[in-house]
This record gives sequence, C-alpha cells and structure tokens, in this order.
Amino acid sequence: MLKVGVLGAGHLGKIHLRLLKELTDVYQLVGFYDPNAENAQKVAEELGLKPFSSIDDLIDAVDVVDIVTPTLSHFECAEQAMRKQRHVFIEKPVTNTIEEAKKLMALSHEAEVQVQVGHVERYNPAFQASKDFIKQPMFIETHRLAQFNPRGTDVSVILDLMIHDLDIVLSMVKSNIKKISASGVAVISDTPDICNARLEFDNGCVANLTASRISLKNMRKTRVFQRDAYISIDFLEKESEVVRMENVEGEPDPLSITFDPGNGKPMKQIFFEKPDVPEANAIKEELTTFADAINNKTTPQVTIEDGYNALDIAHRILERLKLTPNLMEN
Repeated sequence: MLKVGVLGAGHLGKIHLRLLKELTDVYQLVGFYDPNAENAQKVAEELGLKPFSSIDDLIDAVDVVDIVTPTLSHFECAEQAMRKQRHVFIEKPVTNTIEEAKKLMALSHEAEVQVQVGHVERYNPAFQASKDFIKQPMFIETHRLAQFNPRGTDVSVILDLMIHDLDIVLSMVKSNIKKISASGVAVISDTPDICNARLEFDNGCVANLTASRISLKNMRKTRVFQRDAYISIDFLEKESEVVRMENVEGEPDPLSITFDPGNGKPMKQIFFEKPDVPEANAIKEELTTFADAINNKTTPQVTIEDGYNALDIAHRILERLKLTPNLMEN
C-alpha cells in the first residue's frame, strides 16, 4: 500500500483528495498541505483529513507526493520530494520553465523515482476508445474553447489549455516538428487568452490547434485525418466517431455505401463507426495507473519526458507570439 499526500487543496486538489480517498486498494491517503491555513482547516473538516503544517512534514510521511499546486510552485515542490526519493505525480504543465523541467528530469533519474505528469486527456475515455483507429495522422485540427474563469490565468492560454492538445498531438504523431507558426491575443489577462498554432512535422503531418478561455461556450474537439480514415473525438461530451474507407473485394453489398475513385482504382466502401466509450473518471484512472507503474516498476503512461516535450512546444509557441504583432503590445 502506497502512502500518498497531496500538496495543494484548491479546486483541483480537492478533486484529487476525494478520489485518493476512494482508491483504498492502492493508496493510503495520509493527508495534505495547503499554505492557506483557513482553507486547509476547511478542507480538513470537510473531507476528514489531516492537514500538515509544512511541505517537509508531509513529504517525510509519504511514499508518493501528489502536486496540485499553482504551476509557479511545481518545481520547488517536486524538487523537495525527489531529493527525499519520493515518487511524484505532478499536474500539468510539469513546470513553469523549460530549465526547471530539465532539472527535474535529471533529478528524477538520479533519485530513481517514478514521475507522472497529469496530462489527463490521455485518459479521456473518448480518446482511449479512438486510439486504435489512429494509424498515421496527416492533418489534425483541435479546438479547446472555454468560458472565462479567473482561476488559471497565472499562465497563458497555451500553458493553461492548449498544452492538453499539444500532449495529445505529440502522442499521436511520431515525428519531429520542423516549423511552428502562431498568433495570439491578450484580451482580459496579461498573457494570451486566445491562440492559434500550426505545427508542421517532418513526416508531412500538420496540426492546427486553437485554444481560447474567452469563449461563450465550452468545446474540446479533435479531428484526425489520415489515409482512408477520419476520426472525430469530443473530449467534452466523451464521444467518438470514425469514418473509414476500404477497397471493395468482389461485388459490393447493394446496401453499402460505395464510390468509384476513378483512374482504374478499386471501388471503395465507406464504414461509419461509433466506438463504445465506457464511463470512466480520467483523473482516477491516471492516479491508479501511476500506482501500478510504481508497484510494478514500469514506465508511467505519461512520463516526465512527455511533460517536458509538451512544455517545450508550448514555450516555442510563446516565442513565436513574441514575434507576431498582436494586442499583447497594447
């Protein structure tokens, strides 16, 4: 049984605490630390948990540290935990800067601890149900739109929202990025609130990503186009659709949908599929699989290297924005 403690008892931290209380087959939830004494006492009473008086005290009492603090403190918290050889689950983005992420990668190997980054959309049941259909994407379009919420504006929309889709795209496309284009606008906060980025890969794949936190409605959709297939994934509604084509062998079924591509090429049949998407709690799944990785000494499903790669592209997008005239300058 792994003893686990949570750093941060804000909105997301409370979700982690509730779920860890349920995962009694793999975790023993020891308690939590939150720097806001009033909030810590309130959460302790609400959830019946022990509030620790310091980060060090909590780290000393556990095997696993679950970091759900603001991004700016991720590095400091993770460094303290790793130096005491504690396994670390750390919410996305892994750190605030690329240099911090590099240091944590090196420290995790030196301390020989397991680290998983909370790119929770990898565990979204709609994505899980679609993965087997995704072979070699050549064009990907993502839209992640959210209504304005002051929580999370300590970082840009790229690090707050788009980074989810950057991680998803990088998990699908096994190729290096050769070119990044981007444009963004700071409308309400001091950092970009809406951004569009275009990633061009060495293998010819192109990904077009849009993220906004000033929209009138919420949307989290990804569309994947590849040879003879189109896959639509709705991360918000947890639905997936697949349209694929296959060569017709012999005489086609008269009730099937077929078409002739011409030029002597074989007839194609179109198949429409709606993969079964089971109900699942993505955060609960990622915490469970992290325990499995620790206990079995296997590689976590979302490694610290994955977290670094997504952060690296996010910062490269931010660099492109600095070179693009936009409202950030006003």
